[in-house]
Amino acid sequence: QVQFVELGGGSVQAGGSLRLSCTASGFTFSRSPMAWFRQPPGKEREFVCAVSRTFATDYANSVKGRFTISRDNAKNTVYLQMNSLKPEDTAVYFCAGSSIDTVLPVVSELSYDYWGQGTQVTVSS
Repeated sequence: QVQFVELGGGSVQAGGSLRLSCTASGFTFSRSPMAWFRQPPGKEREFVCAVSRTFATDYANSVKGRFTISRDNAKNTVYLQMNSLKPEDTAVYFCAGSSIDTVLPVVSELSYDYWGQGTQVTVSS
């Protein structure tokens, strides 16, 4: 049974920082591409960033230079460090895992099989 525990969401003022974590179980984490997606209020879910099983990363242009994704395979955990937060970063953030056999970061939402429950991030101006 696949399970995720997402921690670290909350409220912060613009310019602040937050760190999200997502601890997974029930699948082979070390071989799985992992990613963070987000769903802003009233909008579709969108890609934020991804990390491959070889630690290669990819980012949406909107977060490049501000957000950092990382993974710790010993802890089955993926992290999202968010700096210089903006009000437009307000969203529910989801971690996701894929069963695709690839060494590349996976950016397509359709390629992800496993999803966390989501954690709210609110950035006030």
